[in-house]
Amino acid sequence: MFKKVQPVLRLINKSTTSKRCLTAAQQVNGVNFNLTEEQIEFRDAARKFVDEKIIPNAAEWDQKNIYPAEFHKQAHELGFYSIGIPEKYGGLGKGLVDISLINETLSIGCTGFTTTMFVNELALAPLHMHGSEELKMKYMSRSASESIVAAYCVTEPNTGSDVAGVKTYAKKDADGNWILNGAKQWISNGGVANWYFVLARTNPDLNIPASKAMTGFIVEGDSKGLTYGKKEKNMGQRASDTRAIQFEDVKIPKENVVGGEGNGFKVAMGAFDCSRPVVAACATGLAQRCMEESGKYALERKAFGQEIANFQAVQFMLADMAISIETARLAYLRASWEFDQNRKNTYWSSIAKSYAADAANKCATDAVQIFGGAGFNSEYPVEKLMRDAKIFQIYEGTREVQKIVVGREVLKQAKAKI
Repeated sequence: MFKKVQPVLRLINKSTTSKRCLTAAQQVNGVNFNLTEEQIEFRDAARKFVDEKIIPNAAEWDQKNIYPAEFHKQAHELGFYSIGIPEKYGGLGKGLVDISLINETLSIGCTGFTTTMFVNELALAPLHMHGSEELKMKYMSRSASESIVAAYCVTEPNTGSDVAGVKTYAKKDADGNWILNGAKQWISNGGVANWYFVLARTNPDLNIPASKAMTGFIVEGDSKGLTYGKKEKNMGQRASDTRAIQFEDVKIPKENVVGGEGNGFKVAMGAFDCSRPVVAACATGLAQRCMEESGKYALERKAFGQEIANFQAVQFMLADMAISIETARLAYLRASWEFDQNRKNTYWSSIAKSYAADAANKCATDAVQIFGGAGFNSEYPVEKLMRDAKIFQIYEGTREVQKIVVGREVLKQAKAKI
């Protein structure tokens, strides 16, 4: 029976020595690549959960399009959902580095599972950065104390990466509350969310730029007029719950505005600085699983009288996996660390997300190649990994969008030197 470690995580959090509480930068002068003892214990607890709970069940979740609610409840009980929630609201109060490390490890098991987790973090991010104390106390405390998840409602049927094109509209009623109408598409956690962060246009004047015309709201999951469609059966990551959401005259209390009226675009975009390093971490975890499975198979499979691990072509593919995994890990840790230093990390998070997404896809492709015909068969794990990998180049901003962001920053730096 899997031993619950939440008391262990809580004990680690409360009783660590001063040395164990120090950040890497504080322990030594200059760069330090060591994890703290606490981070190692978090990571090891997550790997235990992966090996004993996720990997044995992930194939069934995928094949039957199952959202594994009971396993998310167990993850919540173990403390994995409350790591980033401040202590005053019932969480462990850790930073983005810790959140990313946990998500990388859990993604070794199933990235459909961790999609639910990082989307929950994405929904919490606007509250972290822009929410009123009342909203934080209400929704962060709820998320820490109850086994629930939240959703981030921005994407619409005809917008995708074009967030400025959002059509969902909210207007004030006579009491100053808001009435919401519109539709969202491809919303992860859509059918299981306890509450939603929703971006809507609140100024009907189309001459007003999106940066001043939108507002972010917290919408309760049981609101009258809120409905959702069927659970989508996607190419990969089927353990996540993805649905279309409809809002028909949904009433939102005026106190549920996040970041002030007209500031929603900035609030929504700022949340990606928090989520993209975590997405990169999840992609890195998938790539790690590809390498682990490939190495094991290469030592077992024989051809031409010897293990295929002896063939240079196979060794080169494994080497390429290792190089890309280590680089992706460094990239997401840098992006997460910059965020934890309260510095704008858009440049770093876009680099991490773009690189790790491509690395996951290349590692998955090479894993299938190493497995050969078996890799093309659903009885072996790498077929699922290849399907799961593709979405990393699409959601949370496509790989092309990330390169636009990085390119603009490079040009900005170049202009500053002229």
